[in-house]
Amino acid sequence: MNFYLFFKSIHLIAAISWMAGLLYLPRIFIYHVENYEKKETTEVFKTMERKLYFYIMRPAMIVTWLLGFGLIYINGIDVFSQLWFQLKLFSVILLTIYHEYLGICLKSLKSDTNKKTSKFFRIINEVPTVLLIFIIFLVIFKPI
Repeated sequence: MNFYLFFKSIHLIAAISWMAGLLYLPRIFIYHVENYEKKETTEVFKTMERKLYFYIMRPAMIVTWLLGFGLIYINGIDVFSQLWFQLKLFSVILLTIYHEYLGICLKSLKSDTNKKTSKFFRIINEVPTVLLIFIIFLVIFKPI
């Protein structure tokens, strides 16, 4: 069995799962904020947000990072000298920061102290999309 391709496949599956959560969680936040007056509905959103963040997104992010480091180890650390990889790594760090920021938003929604509007969450929901497109083009074309 080719362990490199196996690790790469699992890395991609984890990254796709993580991205799905990064794209979906702010959408749930939007519905949560737009339904503040409906206590029963917001409790459902709180459960959905918590489970998505802690049961899917966090493990997927960790697996993405761990297998990413494994792939670097297999390929050799000289990949760090390539600008496309440096930009990819920086973009993944930005996604990780974004992920943690969503965790902060989740806590404020859970404690009913959120001050952000649904429009705010609609806008920040575009961040992972832009980074995903950038990362995909970097990895496929390795332009620089």
